[in-house]
Amino acid sequence: MVQQIERKIELEIERNRIRMTVFHGEDEQVIKLNLEEARELVEDLDKILEDYSQRKQIRID
Repeated sequence: MVQQIERKIELEIERNRIRMTVFHGEDEQVIKLNLEEARELVEDLDKILEDYSQRKQIRID
């Protein structure tokens, strides 16, 4: 029987930072990013998601 592990990401705005909490089953990891780091993360995620979408459309025979 395969056990499903719940994954969840929560984002909160703190005074000068973005607080990202990643829950993975019973474990969690907290990452605090300043605004510049958060913007870089958004840009990197956009690039990766675009690349993923393009690769998904490529059909390999």
